[in-house]
Amino acid sequence: MKILLIEDDLDLGNGVRIALSDQGFDVIWVRRKEDALHQLDVCVPELILLDLGLPGEDGFDIARRLRETYRGGLVIVSGRGDSIDKVVGLEVGADDYVTKPFELRELLAREFPSTPGDPT
Repeated sequence: MKILLIEDDLDLGNGVRIALSDQGFDVIWVRRKEDALHQLDVCVPELILLDLGLPGEDGFDIARRLRETYRGGLVIVSGRGDSIDKVVGLEVGADDYVTKPFELRELLAREFPSTPGDPT
C-alpha cells in the first residue's frame, strides 16, 4: 500500500515513515502542501496521513482541497485533540482523526482502503 505522509515535523515524520516502511508500506513523505499536491499528480496513494499543523497552512483547507479530487483514505493526524477539531476534520472529508502523540499500533489498527483512490 502506498501512503502519502504530509508532516512538517522532521523527527515525527521520519519516525512515522520508518515505522510504516518497516511494516511493508510504501511511504512518500512530504512537508508542504505544494509537495503533496505534486505527489498526487505523480501517483495516487491508497492513503493520505495529513498533519493539520503545517506552517502557514490551514490543515482543514488542505483536507477540503484534497477531497475535491482524491477518493482514497484520508486520516488527519494532529496534536489538536479538541472534539470540535475532530468533528470539523470529519466534516471536511477525513475518514478518521488520530490525535498526537499516538502509538503506531493504534494507527495500523485502523481500516484503510485496499484499492487506490480514484482521482476523478
